[in-house]
Amino acid sequence: MTKFFLSLHVLAAIIAVGPVTVAASMFPATLRRALGAPGDGDPSTVLRTLHRICRVYAGIGIAVPLFGFATASSLGVLGDAWLLTSILLTTAAAGVLVLLILPAQNRALNEATGSAAPTPIPVAPRRLAMLTGLFNLLWDTVTVLMIIRPGSTTGA
Repeated sequence: MTKFFLSLHVLAAIIAVGPVTVAASMFPATLRRALGAPGDGDPSTVLRTLHRICRVYAGIGIAVPLFGFATASSLGVLGDAWLLTSILLTTAAAGVLVLLILPAQNRALNEATGSAAPTPIPVAPRRLAMLTGLFNLLWDTVTVLMIIRPGSTTGA
């Protein structure tokens, strides 16, 4: 059962987290184009698509920790420090995505497309890029912890 849960956990991470990291990383550059070059095509369609990818795959991403807990439980490592650290970092990454990145993308999308009243504080593409970088760094750290986990029996 452990191999099954581990396979689902890794597949969920690749399928759910990968698209979010790529789409969230592309959003600030597309936003810069949308705000800086109004006559240069219509980047608002791309912004909408990238934001939707982030929202949908963030929801699908719930499967990653669920399968992770099932795997950890079957391995008997729920109390290990490396796993607790990974859980903390995963929670932080989810918080950055759900509480900071997605709302900022939504505000930026409304700003860029003129579909809502302007916000008192416009979304800065630089800040959004920084938040996305933080999100990606948190996930990278979790991935490294999962690969080199202390006490691993892989010999690596």
